[in-house]
Amino acid sequence: MNRIAALPEYFPDQESIVKVAGGRIEPVLAAVAGRHIGAHPPQLPVYRVHSRRGFRRLDDCRYVMDLGERLPELADGQFVYVWGKLWSTLEADAPFSISCYSPVKVNINGREVFRSNLNDDVFPDRRTYFRAKLEPGWNHFMLEFAATGTGCGGIFGTGSVKGAPLHFLAPTAEHSGSEGWIYSAPQQERWTVWPGQRRDRAEGNAAAGVPASGPQAAAPYTAAGAAAAETGAAEAELAARCPWYPSSLWSRSEQEDGNFSRIFGSVPGATAFAWCKLAPGQGETRLRLRCRGTAAIAVYVDGTLVAALPEAGGGLELPPLRLGGGGRDLVVESVCGGGGWGFALEELPDTGPGRLMLPYPVEGPADPWLYLGPFTAPHVPEAAELTTMDTLFGEGAESTFWRVDQPDGWVRPFLESALYGRWNYPLGVTLYGLLRTGAALADPHYTEYAQRHIELCTSLHQYALWDRDQYGAPGINHQLALMDSLDDCGSFGAAMLTAHKQRPLRGAEQAAADIAAYITSVQDRCEGGALYRTRGTTDFMQETMWCDDLYMSTPFLSKYYEQTGDTAYLEDAASQFLLYKQKLFQPELGIMHHVYDYKFNKPNGVAWGRGNGWVIFSLAELLGVMPGDHRMRPELLDFFHKLSEGYLRLQDEQGLWHQVLTDSESYAEASCTSMFIYAFARGVRCGWLPDPEPYIASALKGWEGLARYCIDRQGNVYGVCRGSGYSFNKLYYKEELTWQFNDTHGIGIVLLAGIEVLKLSEASTAP
Repeated sequence: MNRIAALPEYFPDQESIVKVAGGRIEPVLAAVAGRHIGAHPPQLPVYRVHSRRGFRRLDDCRYVMDLGERLPELADGQFVYVWGKLWSTLEADAPFSISCYSPVKVNINGREVFRSNLNDDVFPDRRTYFRAKLEPGWNHFMLEFAATGTGCGGIFGTGSVKGAPLHFLAPTAEHSGSEGWIYSAPQQERWTVWPGQRRDRAEGNAAAGVPASGPQAAAPYTAAGAAAAETGAAEAELAARCPWYPSSLWSRSEQEDGNFSRIFGSVPGATAFAWCKLAPGQGETRLRLRCRGTAAIAVYVDGTLVAALPEAGGGLELPPLRLGGGGRDLVVESVCGGGGWGFALEELPDTGPGRLMLPYPVEGPADPWLYLGPFTAPHVPEAAELTTMDTLFGEGAESTFWRVDQPDGWVRPFLESALYGRWNYPLGVTLYGLLRTGAALADPHYTEYAQRHIELCTSLHQYALWDRDQYGAPGINHQLALMDSLDDCGSFGAAMLTAHKQRPLRGAEQAAADIAAYITSVQDRCEGGALYRTRGTTDFMQETMWCDDLYMSTPFLSKYYEQTGDTAYLEDAASQFLLYKQKLFQPELGIMHHVYDYKFNKPNGVAWGRGNGWVIFSLAELLGVMPGDHRMRPELLDFFHKLSEGYLRLQDEQGLWHQVLTDSESYAEASCTSMFIYAFARGVRCGWLPDPEPYIASALKGWEGLARYCIDRQGNVYGVCRGSGYSFNKLYYKEELTWQFNDTHGIGIVLLAGIEVLKLSEASTAP
């Protein structure tokens, strides 16, 4: 039965994609997929220097700033300042969290945004949350800590570890490009000058060299103005005011030691490596180098041994090296003899300067070399296998990564793109949709984009786990490496298995095994084995079962069964649907409650659209891999029928479903509409629906409504509910859970819905 509902008005009708698609589905798929890819082109992680002498992070990605421990000379009444900077592309309202060891003020760009109170100062186990505005460009954070009898410092960082881990950068020229904070020597007097204080439009533009008027005039405080402010007088004065720690400079005695000695220490018999690149030349340019060593060394160019010095204290001249257009990898291998340990490589005078460069872009090093080691036999890697930045080297306790010639200076990758390369559950369904779009349109561009995104995550999985253990929180893959909920693993993991089935992805096998182990053995379950949440970001989310979690678990379990052949994963997936049905199914309506709250022993009574969509979408994924003679299949098919009947009755006259399924005055919601279309079309194609005609009509009408009202001619998607909490109050879903523009919760499932309708249409016209 169709319901009368207000016509969606996300954009003028003339802007709808149906006006230019010519009644075909393929152009719609191409527009939606192409818009997402164009807005989020491939971006690799940014590699930065990190000092292990800086602040370690907790697994909530906050930095532990215990100044009383770091500065034993600190006296009560003194002040310590902690300084870092954070880039923001746009003006944004960002979440932060702090726990205090002592009184603290937080200043951002010269504005005080937080001041602790008497209660905060003496309960360091408590967290205080606040939000603050970030300006476009660099944002300078200065934390003022006062030393008292209870300590000095705090724990500061993001207020949303899953959504915004927030990697801060050191702000001074000495530490340029390095990740982390710097902190001052103890100060007797409180400071009144703050870094990053914003100047007015004329001053900021003048400092950036932008005219005050005319076609090149800039908007107030542009990114160029931000860069100019970064090097302003206040920052320079503060950088020179006192010693800042940790220092990136060696002591005089360390500088006189060999580079391997000061980086790795003396480890007799151990092997270490240094890697740089010979800059590309022009024509027949040849480079002549001399190498001196305080230990035995061997020199490799592009993996081939070109020279060796078997004893310490000598030198050798390398054969002339022809510089190709892409440059050449040069690796120096050295074995520690027990004394000084190092080497020096110099260009002979007749070859011209400037031929040595960093082998990979890394922010923060002072010289062109990256260093690796030490390794002991038999775990010494081959020199020819070292020239990569996504591999953890060595085994066991010797596992390690690249370092730089700075005190405790390590290279770490940080993901700084908005979406590309990130691992989170909405992106899981987005990438799944792109993988399927590539196949449906016979266009590898979409498939390869999704595969590369996923492989960027999986190839760095082993490294990310090591990075987490070394530094407290990883710079990449933080949701997978810090996995503590189904949101962190199941959705993206299912897309990963789909991509891995298409072509092997480096690291995918290990990531999949880790996810399977988490769901099977770590994730909380209530009596009977149903997956549920014992904790949450807020207290009221504790002890709850969400229908969303069928999507966060069962598609992965289904695909992992398909990959491994282990029926335990299939049994678990099937059981979850029947267990969730007991708690969340509304038999009188044929739909699901959103959440069952064990604290009150009752469901929340609200039929949230996307939550219901996740259920039938995930059930379709399970039925698609389940053997026809499986003992639970009849009961699951019956559940699929009942859900389909319930959702069919709630479709509106435009073909859409709503944010609250039982409230036609709530907004038309694109992601649940897409999932019902997907399930109906797939159910008809696969013969799961005994009376297919109503569902064929519903799927076709739903796609027409979705394309007409929720997708504009540029491929933008409207009407997708943002990420949710939950409530017993229907108005929370209707009024507070607003829709988002091009939200990743909906893009992939819109694509999947279109693909299923396309297949349904092709099947109906086949001879």
